[in-house]
Amino acid sequence: MFGFRLSAERPPEAHRVTDVVVSRFDHVYEIDPALMTEHVHQQNLPNWDMHRIVDNRWEHLAWMHDHFADSVISGEELLKEIDAEG
Repeated sequence: MFGFRLSAERPPEAHRVTDVVVSRFDHVYEIDPALMTEHVHQQNLPNWDMHRIVDNRWEHLAWMHDHFADSVISGEELLKEIDAEG
């Protein structure tokens, strides 16, 4: 039998990254839910589901790179290229 208790799956307190971005897990950033109350009501998301979504995004990105990218460059490489042009 699979047991699930939402109270055991509450995410940690968010720490502020910028005025509009918070982070609860390493390398996972989200818009501050306090800013999204008028049009988009936030849902409670258990920790395991958040990690599943993040992991699937990385898998999807890897698949896209494998199938459609001739090469993948880092943000640092891109900034160096832009600086060299300017």
